[in-house]
Amino acid sequence: MKKSRNIAILTAAVMGGAALTACGAQGGTSQIQAGGNGVLQVQNVENQVISVSSSESVKVVPDMAEIVYGVYTQAADAKSCQDENGKSVDQVVETLKGLGIEESSIQTSGYDMNPIYDWNNGQTITGYEMNTMVTVSDIPLENVGDLLSGSVSAGINSVRSVTYLSSKYDERYQEALKKAVESAKVKAQAMAEAGGCTLGQIVAMEEFGGNSQARYTGYYSAKNSAAADESAPGAMAVMPGELEIEAQISVDFAVSK
Repeated sequence: MKKSRNIAILTAAVMGGAALTACGAQGGTSQIQAGGNGVLQVQNVENQVISVSSSESVKVVPDMAEIVYGVYTQAADAKSCQDENGKSVDQVVETLKGLGIEESSIQTSGYDMNPIYDWNNGQTITGYEMNTMVTVSDIPLENVGDLLSGSVSAGINSVRSVTYLSSKYDERYQEALKKAVESAKVKAQAMAEAGGCTLGQIVAMEEFGGNSQARYTGYYSAKNSAAADESAPGAMAVMPGELEIEAQISVDFAVSK
């Protein structure tokens, strides 16, 4: 008899707790948690919410670019390899400056020197090789084709990458954020209606870090702008397409009966 009474009390506690987790709870909500001794306990929490995640994207036509050149050299010993690579880098920099690129827009990076092995003769070192990256930034899009053609004609024979950027990234990203919030509201409204709840105000919102690689925040000078002529003979055709800018968020909405 006593065992049956305990079961009835536990069943009532579970049923009462389930009612408290519904949208009709006033002055807060309740949830059921299992205590360490296995007895179910009802604990109050302050807010009852619907949580949704949302992501939206917008597109923008790029207006700036960044080009990475590679400078590669080989030599019999490490010092000679480094010296030759340094001279080649200096020549590349002077070539780029001659094409109208400001020195402040040229950055050397990615220094990498390695021994060259002859694996057929017991891992014997036969020389050294060195790579240096030269990054050119702040390039107006209309100058990219001519700069690529001009740099190749001047003797630069390694283009590692061309990255397209947008000076309107922040503006377009804010548009994507607004669209994501509106999308979250639509999702939450559908969930609230399906659950028999009334959707309330936003009580919490979190933005997740997006890929801002296409974000351009620098500047370019009149010299850069006038350096290249897209109509010049031999200018390489450039088709940048569009960049996709995505915003991801999570939102908590209050709900009630």
